Amino acid sequence: MVASNHRFRSITELWLGGDHYKWRAMRTNGVPEYLITGSESSDWEKFEAWAATVPYTLRNPLYHWTHLELKTAFGIEKRLNPETAREIFDACNDRLQNDPEYTACGLMRRYHVETVCTTDDPVDDLRYHKQYSALNSQSQTRMLPAWRPDKAMAVENPVAFRAYVKKLSEAADMEIRTFGDFIDALQKRHDFFHENGCRLSDHGMSEFYAEPYTETEIPNIYINVYSGRKLTEEQIRKFKSAMLYIFAVQDYASGWVQQYHYGPQRNNNSRMLAQVGPDTGFDSIGQCHTASAMARFLDRLDSEGHLTKTILYNLNPADNEMVATMIGNFQDGSVPGKIQWGSGWWFLDQKDGMERQMNTLSVLGLLSRFVGMLTDSRSFLSYPRHEYFRRTLCNLLGNDIERGLIPFTGYEEQRVRQMVEDICYNNAKRYF
Repeated sequence: MVASNHRFRSITELWLGGDHYKWRAMRTNGVPEYLITGSESSDWEKFEAWAATVPYTLRNPLYHWTHLELKTAFGIEKRLNPETAREIFDACNDRLQNDPEYTACGLMRRYHVETVCTTDDPVDDLRYHKQYSALNSQSQTRMLPAWRPDKAMAVENPVAFRAYVKKLSEAADMEIRTFGDFIDALQKRHDFFHENGCRLSDHGMSEFYAEPYTETEIPNIYINVYSGRKLTEEQIRKFKSAMLYIFAVQDYASGWVQQYHYGPQRNNNSRMLAQVGPDTGFDSIGQCHTASAMARFLDRLDSEGHLTKTILYNLNPADNEMVATMIGNFQDGSVPGKIQWGSGWWFLDQKDGMERQMNTLSVLGLLSRFVGMLTDSRSFLSYPRHEYFRRTLCNLLGNDIERGLIPFTGYEEQRVRQMVEDICYNNAKRYF
């Protein structure tokens, strides 16, 4: 969509397509699936169903997000409900269809977006990044890939893993027979991503893996899974541990930032997984005890001199204090905030989750060195979530100032102002 500067046919395609936050709310409000993800309903029917749901989202972040997006993108300050739905639908569509600035690229310009990092598998040829760069060399918005090698660790399903190795072999243009070949192919793709502007990896997993293993075990496990044999739980955990370590060493060698998002329990509804596929709103917060593995993983990298800048994101808020104290164990003075605790993520990227994350970081670390907001929502109108974050941050600090907990005169006033600018912009720009 970005490479072709896609023009959206309607506010429904732009707003509701792929947004499982909204889909979950609609299902909870009694909206049938055909009005959410079904192909048999029209854009207006889907939008009408969403408009009827919005008044029931009071105290849910969707209510604030919805109206921030209407205001900042379209200048619409009316509340969305069944009475205003048609008027708002038509007004948005008129802009989307007739205003030359209301395209995928135009919306990013409207929100002053400087850099977007996408999520890309090692086998991705990055054709759209190349296409965009070639046509938009003077654009104010850079589109850069981010390395997401989850499938290279997914040995639970031997058939799917072997199919992935075949794709990797084709992408790297080399034969893969052994575990050594497998790693060489991944390194080749890692280098290719680096050449195309990638400076960031991202790993999505249920928990951290740091099982002890020998250098001879992993090649044998690879042969077994590639041959189609079902692995034991111990073998799976050892293979994942080895891959997580190898990826981290690659990132360190290339000078990348590595990110770890952990803690979801995915695809809980098997019936809906079969019907509409993954990433459609049927995941939840998981429970895992991963502190020991996280510590062993980071400690091994630190001890060997291979620990690059790292951001940790937990999905279960029960882990807040653990992660906030874990990052302090591996700061080395080389870079301010080298090991980061990422912003409230997924179910936690709302006012309460953000406040809890920032309050805990303030108490147990340095909020001033925080790299700020991340949003992984799938909408071109999602950029006001950064404004939502900024408002939340400023509200926290403003309340402390009013209560006399933070001084706001002279040097300290300038420090507070600089702190806000750093968290919202400068820290991330320097860090990445």
